Amino acid sequence: MPERIADEAILRAVDDGFARQVAFLQDLVRFPSQRGEEHPAQSFMAAAYEADGYAVDMWRVDVDEIRDLPGFSPVAVSYDDAFNVVATHTPRNATGRSLILNGHIDVVPTGPLDRWVRDPYDPVIEDGWMHGRGAGDMKAGLSACLYALSALRSLGYQPAANVYLQSVVEEECTGNGALACLQRGYRADAAFIPEPLEPRLMRAQVGPIWFRVEVDGDPQHASGAFSAGANAIEKAFVIIQALKQLEIVWNARKVDDRHFHDHPHPIRFNLGKIEGGEWTSSVPARCVFEMRVATYPGQRLEDARAELEACIADAARADPFLANRPPKMTYNGFMAEGYVLE
Repeated sequence: MPERIADEAILRAVDDGFARQVAFLQDLVRFPSQRGEEHPAQSFMAAAYEADGYAVDMWRVDVDEIRDLPGFSPVAVSYDDAFNVVATHTPRNATGRSLILNGHIDVVPTGPLDRWVRDPYDPVIEDGWMHGRGAGDMKAGLSACLYALSALRSLGYQPAANVYLQSVVEEECTGNGALACLQRGYRADAAFIPEPLEPRLMRAQVGPIWFRVEVDGDPQHASGAFSAGANAIEKAFVIIQALKQLEIVWNARKVDDRHFHDHPHPIRFNLGKIEGGEWTSSVPARCVFEMRVATYPGQRLEDARAELEACIADAARADPFLANRPPKMTYNGFMAEGYVLE
């Protein structure tokens, strides 16, 4: 068959299967697969892979097996119910190059439900767009990988080398799910991750770091805290303000980065979570905040951590109370380098 005719036939096969693909995606979105709740959705993916005739490997991620590998991120949640799924296409005659098609099943929290106009796990299509938590990020990609191979099969075609369809956990907070696939021995000549951002190939990506800071206060009753006591929430903002100044410094370095020098704000220090205080009439004894920061490709994680830790330590030393009660910093998730596809 001439190449152009073959290409057109494949595109038609994709179109012919698109309604089924969309229905599959809707079924997948209905699983509320937030971190720690992915198992039912992964069982659904495993069943779909098996129904298409693939050899399926489903296993629980063991933190002890990956914690010493490059790319491991600190773990702050239970992995008791964290399962990866990999389906393997084995060709009749292996003459080509192998491929990994990787996507993640976990989704971020929904946020306040009263901000949604409908149930976030009830996918609805309006004006050509599917609305539902995880529809874009990235269950659409998982569905597309499965149905791309299905379109080929409908024409009697198949990839000429191994293809590994990977549905992984823990992308939204560590990347350890994909790392566990590597640890289990899955390798290929290339990997493609259909994260649906724009219809472009992303060549450069910042790296994320998550950390948690605990700040102590000196609790007093509000009625007597005129000259004594230290408010942990207010002291936390001393540290937060220092970190936001460091964010300005890191963004100024974009002039030296060939991929991000024109980006308006490549480095963001996101204050994502804060909790503090015990009683309205008490000076808070404790405040905890969590932050996600970005790093440039090529920026060593050790150097980034050293700057963050020094920033917090310097801010604490400059405060009369915190100088004697320094904050405690821990890393509780993402610890990933930036990446450039050369």
